[in-house]
Amino acid sequence: MPKEIEIEFKNLLTPEEFVKLSSAFNVKEADFLHQSNHYFDTEDFKLKESRSALRIRSKSGHYTLTLKTPHGEDLLETNQPLSEEKAASLLKDRRFPEGEVRDTILGLNIDPATLHHFGTLNTKRSEQRFKGGLLVLDQSEYLDKEDYELEYEAADRTEGEATFLELLETFQIPVRQTKNKVRRFYDELKKKQKENPSQ
Repeated sequence: MPKEIEIEFKNLLTPEEFVKLSSAFNVKEADFLHQSNHYFDTEDFKLKESRSALRIRSKSGHYTLTLKTPHGEDLLETNQPLSEEKAASLLKDRRFPEGEVRDTILGLNIDPATLHHFGTLNTKRSEQRFKGGLLVLDQSEYLDKEDYELEYEAADRTEGEATFLELLETFQIPVRQTKNKVRRFYDELKKKQKENPSQ
């Protein structure tokens, strides 16, 4: 199963900044692709506690099970393609497929049978190459919330960070401490649970 180190930089955007960047990089509505991230954790958030995250991503009819675990400053992604049937079986019946993702979760002392689907984050995404990396513009919707984000994926942390900061400076966008999508999803979920404790 493919494993890869994820080196990426992210910054939340205002709707106006999102439009400005889309225009500057000539991103048309037809350039955006739709994807859904279905997030899993134990009821007591053991994955989150270990700075890890598990999702199924559905995109263009393809399904990928991804486990992200800490790797220094970055994240190690373990990816496993799933058939539509296996994805549906995990989402609906909590039947966890065999493979490296399951083995890694067991290595974290977590029983895959205790994993629970907490919800879905839908993203409209554009991607293009930029200065040796990948420039990503995302508009995401989850739990009645919407946000906008700039991501830059790079092969080298130092060069990638310099390019990313230069890009923000060029467009006069302030640096904002930005959590990744799964953290934002769970923060919103926790907020909603506090507002509606009976749910």
